[in-house]
Amino acid sequence: MIKDEYMELYRHSLAHVLAKAVIEIFGKENVQYAIGPQIADGFYYDFVLPRTINQDDFAQIENKMREILKRKEVWTRKEVSRDEALELFKNQKFKTETIKDLPEDERLTIYYTGDDYVDLCRGPHVENSQDLLSAAFKIKSASGAYWRGDEKRDALQRIYVYAFPTKEELKAHLTLIKEAMERDHKKLGPQLDLFMFNETAPGMPYWLPRGWKMYKALIQYWRDLHIKHGYDEISAPVINNKKLWLISGHWAHYQNNMFIIPGADMTIDADDVFAAKPMNCPNAMLTFKRTTRSYKELPIRYSELDMVHRKEKSGQLNGLFRVQAFRQDDDHTFVMESQIEEEIDDILSIADEIYNTFGITCRAEFSTRPDDYMGDLEVWNQAEASLKNILDKRYGEGNYEINEGDGAFYGPKIDLQIKDALGREWQCGTVQLDFQLPHNFGLTYIANDGSQKQPVVIHRAIFGSLERFIGILIENFKGAFPFWLSPYQVGVVPIREEHNEYAKKVADALSDIGIRVEADYADKNMNEKIKEFRNYKDPYIVVIGDKEVEENTVSINIRGCKKQLKNVPLDKFIELCDKMNKEHTLELITQLD
Repeated sequence: MIKDEYMELYRHSLAHVLAKAVIEIFGKENVQYAIGPQIADGFYYDFVLPRTINQDDFAQIENKMREILKRKEVWTRKEVSRDEALELFKNQKFKTETIKDLPEDERLTIYYTGDDYVDLCRGPHVENSQDLLSAAFKIKSASGAYWRGDEKRDALQRIYVYAFPTKEELKAHLTLIKEAMERDHKKLGPQLDLFMFNETAPGMPYWLPRGWKMYKALIQYWRDLHIKHGYDEISAPVINNKKLWLISGHWAHYQNNMFIIPGADMTIDADDVFAAKPMNCPNAMLTFKRTTRSYKELPIRYSELDMVHRKEKSGQLNGLFRVQAFRQDDDHTFVMESQIEEEIDDILSIADEIYNTFGITCRAEFSTRPDDYMGDLEVWNQAEASLKNILDKRYGEGNYEINEGDGAFYGPKIDLQIKDALGREWQCGTVQLDFQLPHNFGLTYIANDGSQKQPVVIHRAIFGSLERFIGILIENFKGAFPFWLSPYQVGVVPIREEHNEYAKKVADALSDIGIRVEADYADKNMNEKIKEFRNYKDPYIVVIGDKEVEENTVSINIRGCKKQLKNVPLDKFIELCDKMNKEHTLELITQLD
């Protein structure tokens, strides 16, 4: 049995043990048990219980699970009819509903753990509880959930459990979890004064002065790189009439995730309904269409950083990772079919350069036609063949994952999965090939033979949501950003007030070449000033005393480094900072020639 199959069997079996333990603790007549699937690092089970589970209950539940395992009970699989299953689970409302949703002639499988616990399950499971005696598990948390994810249905209590085959694997995972909690952007962001949220705008970040400086540095890096690759930046309205979304297909395929806005008179007249844009693409189509186009102009690359809004359920919001308002590093490139492969290859080169700048690796996934696709099947086949050919050439046949049916409704796509410092993967970049929107918007260009042809659109983002990418960066770097990206790059600390004049000269000289500087000229203890800048994780803190003033130098405290660079010539330090900014250096320079 391969490892993934073993882990599924192992974790799914433990979920039954958890359910049995909860029933034994609270009493069978007091427990409704719903579902208990495995997840990436363990499993969960959903219950209705007579009271709310809290952390004080965790040890009791874990001990009861271990007690059950030591009984070495036999697990028995049985096939039953739908009617037999309904009789068996007549007092369990969630099992009964699940059974009734199945065809009347369906043969169902049930599993007994010992003689007194039975669950509706496809399996497979272990043959005896002793097979799980070496199991290493720990309750992670208990939280609220809804039956079938519907907030209008029954409220449930969900118990999450970490589970691994050995104690060593569990210990390693718990260490990783602890490190992840220390890196949590929802904690570090406010600590570093980067962003905040307010209940009046759920899922819509407020970027504070420090955070916005970092945000702008990221955007400037992105802009400078794309200018070199021939991109033109545009900006378009954030709100458009429903007519636009009907043409693009978003009204039919994405309306539930859009913020709908009635017109000024608050009517629901179809001609007076607007929506905040969830995507930039329809406006890019209009921008292309505004004039007659020639094949000589193609490719036309329209990059865009406008705000987009996507409506989410409140329970799905998660710091910067899942928001309702964000900027996306969008681009819509209009090409001839003969230009597709060269253009996408260049896009993937840009992605490699950007991710390498952050020390991040990535891998590609190919997503094909979904069930609710729009357009002609033959055109879809053509688009998928083009992307597959590109991936085969760049990564080698079979060296990328294929996600059948996971493409956008208007075209297949390549997703770029990046890996952070903790080994976690995040889907950020995407390249989508689109033959449909140009058709919907009637886009054409004059070919070299004088005929009118339809361009192909490449939708492309590399950061994806900038908010989400910054959240990833906060956790990846634990808030200690590379020099060029740090909100403030240098903190200036004059030891006494008589050093303020030279300190201001240092700060001004750095600011003149674009270095972000903060200085503390207050009459207070030097160590107090240094501590504040350290708490904000400023890369360099320069300390200025009598000798530095006299010799036109600075002494430098380097983030994460105990050694101080003493009496560095000011012009040498300015040169060092300028170099790190221009080269987007990943590591801090800790010594000078």
